[in-house]
Parts: sequence; structure tokens; C-alpha cells
Amino acid sequence: MAIDKATVLRIAQLARIEVKDEALDELAGELNGILAWVEQLGEVDTEGVAPMTSVVEVKLPRRDDHVSDGGRRDDILANAPEAEDGFFVVPKVIE
Repeated sequence: MAIDKATVLRIAQLARIEVKDEALDELAGELNGILAWVEQLGEVDTEGVAPMTSVVEVKLPRRDDHVSDGGRRDDILANAPEAEDGFFVVPKVIE
């Protein structure tokens, strides 16, 4: 896919970047080079290669997942315009 000046101008407009007319040719060449490099990556045989998230094998520490109400009901309800019996009071929305 070749990128021309019109495409560079359109990309610049979408990205809200001001690009001078004399820089359009240079940017088109750079973007074409990037796309050629990406196409080269598509030619690499990755069969049997496991995806990696890091260059070093690391086991991240994990915490236990405990579900709770947070123990701050009164603090939260203090911000409510109206509360009753530990719940928010809201207008009826069903007709």
C-alpha cells in the first residue's frame, strides 16, 4: 500500500496535526518505509513460537480476591441527597 500526499494530509487532519505542504513528501516516504517494515514482519515464520509478555520469565505476585462491601456504607451514604435504612432513595422511574 503506497501512501501519497493526499493520504498524508488526510491522516494529519484526522490526527489534528498541522503539516506544512513542503513536509508532505518527506512524511509520505517515512510512512511508506514504516509500512514496508510492517509487511516484512508479516513474512516472519512464527510457527511454534509462544507469545511473550516479557523478555524474562517472571511470576507476578497475586493477592487473594476477597469480596466485601468495603465497610464504608455510612461514609458513602453521607454524600447521598436522601438515604433510608442504609440505601439510596431515588425517584420512581417506572410508570
